[in-house]
Amino acid sequence: MTARIHFTTGHGTRNDFVLLDDPDGTLELDAATVAALCDRRGGIVGDGVIRAVRTRAAGIEAPADAPEWFMDYRNADGSTAEMCGNGVRVLAAHLRRAGHERAERFSVWTRAGARSIEILDDPTDADPVWTVRVGIGRAGTASTGRTVAIAGHHLEATDVDLGNPHAVAFLPGALDLDQIDLTRRPGLEPEPADGANIELVVSRGPRHVAMRVYERGVGETQSCGTGVAAVAVAAASRAGDTSGAPWRVDVPGGTLEVGWTATGEVTLTGPAELVADGVTLV
Repeated sequence: MTARIHFTTGHGTRNDFVLLDDPDGTLELDAATVAALCDRRGGIVGDGVIRAVRTRAAGIEAPADAPEWFMDYRNADGSTAEMCGNGVRVLAAHLRRAGHERAERFSVWTRAGARSIEILDDPTDADPVWTVRVGIGRAGTASTGRTVAIAGHHLEATDVDLGNPHAVAFLPGALDLDQIDLTRRPGLEPEPADGANIELVVSRGPRHVAMRVYERGVGETQSCGTGVAAVAVAAASRAGDTSGAPWRVDVPGGTLEVGWTATGEVTLTGPAELVADGVTLV
């Protein structure tokens, strides 16, 4: 049976999403539908789908004090993901614009737990971009002996868990970040049981790095919010920086800032833009 659904498209540093407003949990999304929505030749196009649904209507287990809204995030291939750092900012912009959330500070529930949100700047007629800070959670890091195979090199990787799993590798001087071929997934050895997002990183200066990312279930994207946070965590550790001062991380789609709260939670600050609204048949 074909159904008409309303959608919004949006992006955060060109990590783009199809956003579905489903307060009462009436939409049934399967992997094929998600993949069709994200198809860059025959669909709406996006790196993933975000369903905005009330936590109590989402059909998930959640604590009694969970935030009202749940971020049901799906990768472009239809697989589920724990959360998405850029997607949370886009979801925050949608919830505010739709009137679902009116406060400048609120939280949403994700498969990785609650994520705090602070709206720093609202859009204007001259500038349609929101600026949003998201609490990503505390980072778990590990040196597992994992390596990333890329361009004939086997690079030591740092595992960083920020709800999503990441393998962060710093490129040697012999490799140019801009010239790396990411049309195919780099190898990981040993392969994590649930896969991982793979970040390749170079230094640009004090507390400043640049990265590219190959995301699980998607491929190379212009940005990955949790990947940016994971890279900053790994870079600060590598540099012996325990100051808590923010790091700048450049991605192909723009620039994001990663900081730390007094309690050690990682924060991610950057833009979110709602681009278009429409109706499609699924």
